[in-house]
Amino acid sequence: MSINTELKPTPRILMGPGPSDVHPRVLRAMATPLLGHLDPEYLGIMDEVMSMLRQVFRTENELTFALPAPASAGMEAGLVNLIEPGDEVIICVNGFFGNRMSDIVERCGGNLVRVDAPWGSPIDPEQVRTALETCKAKLVAIVHAETSTGVLQPLDEISQIVHEAGALFLVDAVTSLGGVDVRVDDRGIDAIYSCSQKCLSAPPGLSPVSFSLKAVAVIEGRKSKVNS
Repeated sequence: MSINTELKPTPRILMGPGPSDVHPRVLRAMATPLLGHLDPEYLGIMDEVMSMLRQVFRTENELTFALPAPASAGMEAGLVNLIEPGDEVIICVNGFFGNRMSDIVERCGGNLVRVDAPWGSPIDPEQVRTALETCKAKLVAIVHAETSTGVLQPLDEISQIVHEAGALFLVDAVTSLGGVDVRVDDRGIDAIYSCSQKCLSAPPGLSPVSFSLKAVAVIEGRKSKVNS
């Protein structure tokens, strides 16, 4: 393979679950000179990005920004900041990434309670209600649109059930943000994360996240250090 070929890969039409094609305007922006992370211009750009992310998430959450890492870091940031050893956590599992969230809960020392559905089927809200009646869950987490199957979850019903029980609600919006309506504030989502390379059609490497005031209060009131 010649150097010229290595620097100019053959064009592709990307139509899988991610990465997706990037708009030429974004590619041109990536060719601009670098800025340091403390540069005033960089901070101004960050403020603008945070404002635009609030529009996409449809939230007024102040703590809304893009982590400089893929979505796996967004998943970890949401869970490890909110979970402490001994916390009961309900994870809704109907695909690969629900299983990954379950692993993180156990590594954080949380008491995992799974609500399972067959791959290719959505989570039954009544199963979530039953799980909440049998434990004192601090947090309920769900994958909005499971990447491994494409199934969309009934977030409105599940969110209402979670908040009636007084638990926090965490949502994986990796596949859904920018593709379907997420509505963080309307649904009372306390923590949410996504990625840049799917419906947002940007290069991989960023994980937009947002935390509600309730979630921030839980993080600030931790009794143990974050397990990461």
